[in-house]
Amino acid sequence: MEYIKKGKERTKEDSTALRRTVSDIIEDIVDHGDEAVRRYSEKFDGFARDSFRVSREEIEDAYARVGEAEIADMKAALHNIEAFARAQRATITDLEEFQPQPGIYLGHRVIPVSSCCCYVPGGRFPLYSSAMMLITPAKVAGVERVCACSPVIHGTGRINERTLVAMDLAGADEIYAIGGVQAIAAFAYGTESIQPVSVIVGPGNQYVAEAKRQCYGQVGIDFIAGPSEVLAVTDGHADPKVTAADLLAQCEHDPNAKGILLSTDRNFAEAVVRAVEEELAWLPTAHIARQSWETFGEVVVIDSLEEAVRTANEYAPEHLELMVEDPESLIPRLHNYGSLFIGGNTAEVFGDYASGTNHTLPTVKAARYTGGVYVGTFLKTLTHQSMAPEASRTLAPLVNRLAKGEGLMGHAFAAECRF
Repeated sequence: MEYIKKGKERTKEDSTALRRTVSDIIEDIVDHGDEAVRRYSEKFDGFARDSFRVSREEIEDAYARVGEAEIADMKAALHNIEAFARAQRATITDLEEFQPQPGIYLGHRVIPVSSCCCYVPGGRFPLYSSAMMLITPAKVAGVERVCACSPVIHGTGRINERTLVAMDLAGADEIYAIGGVQAIAAFAYGTESIQPVSVIVGPGNQYVAEAKRQCYGQVGIDFIAGPSEVLAVTDGHADPKVTAADLLAQCEHDPNAKGILLSTDRNFAEAVVRAVEEELAWLPTAHIARQSWETFGEVVVIDSLEEAVRTANEYAPEHLELMVEDPESLIPRLHNYGSLFIGGNTAEVFGDYASGTNHTLPTVKAARYTGGVYVGTFLKTLTHQSMAPEASRTLAPLVNRLAKGEGLMGHAFAAECRF
C-alpha cells in the first residue's frame, strides 16, 4: 500500500464543552418549554416565531415560490424513493404459529412506531432531498404522526421554500420551523406546543448529533451521524474525470468530509489527482471542497483488489463505489458500508437524490454495526406466545430447574404452579 496523498487523521477532540453546552440547553427546555425554545431560536437563528408549527398558508406560499419544474423533479424522485421503501416493507413480515416443539406457539407482529420527527438540516445548503429520504419511509411504514422540522433561514423565521415543499410532498403531518439542540430536546421531551415523539431521525451538525446522543433513551434515534464519506475502489478501468467528480461531490458537503480513492493502478490514481485539481479550478463550491480534499482526502495505490476489500471493510465508509471491471466478484466479501454503488454507471449522487435507496447513512465507521435509515427504522417487532395445556406441563419442570439454578425461587414457583 502506497499513499500518493494521505489525509489528516480524524482525532477525537475534547468534547467536554460541547457536551456541557448541549446538556444545559436540553435541561433548560425540559424546565421551561416553549419559552426556552424561543430564546434559543432568537439566539442561534435570529428569529423567534410566535408559533413553531408551520401553517398551511406558509406551505402554499412556498409552493408559489418554487417552480413547477422543480416540483415535478421532486415528485419524480419521490416516486423511486417510495417504490423502494414499499418493496423493503414487503420483506418485513409478521410471523405466526411457529412451534419450537408441539403445543408451543410463538410469533411476532411488525408494527410502526406511533410517532417520529424527521430532522432536516439547514446550514450551508437547503438539503430538501433529506426531507424526502426521511419522511417517505416513515409514511410507508405506517407511522401515524410524522413530524418534520428544519432550522429557519437566519433572521427570517421561515424554512427554505424547497425544503418546505419537499416535506409537504413527502407527506409530513406536522411541520415545525425550529432546528438545533432546541428542536431535538423539544421533540424528545415535549413542550407546551410540541408533543414528544417516539423516534428522531436525520443528520445535523455536531450540536444536533450530541443532542441526539444525550436524548437517546428518552427517545429512539437512527444513529449519530458525522461528516460525509465516500470510498472508491478502482482498477484503472474507470474514467479519472468521473472518479474525481464523485470524490469532490462528497467533499463539497463539509470541510470535514472525506473522499478516499483505492486504486491498483498508479497511473490512474495520479490521473484522478490531476482531474480533482482541474475541477476545483472552476467548481463553485471549491472553497469547501478544496479544504475537505486537502485536509482529509486520500489517494492510495494498493497491491490487489483483495487488499482493497480488506481496506474498505476497515474504513466502513458511508458510500462505497466499485469502479472496477468485475465488481460482482468483490461484493460477497464486502460487509462494512452504508450503501454500495456498483460500476462506473452508478454515480453515488444518484443515491443522494433519486435512484430510490436512502441517503441517510452511517458514517465514521458506524457501518460496522448498522445500516442506513429505511422503512424498518420506523418499525418494531413485538413477540407473542401461547401454549396448549400439555405443552405448558411439559415445559414447566425445565423452567423450574433453570430458575432454581439462578436462585429466583419466585420464578421457580410460578413454573411449578403449572405442574
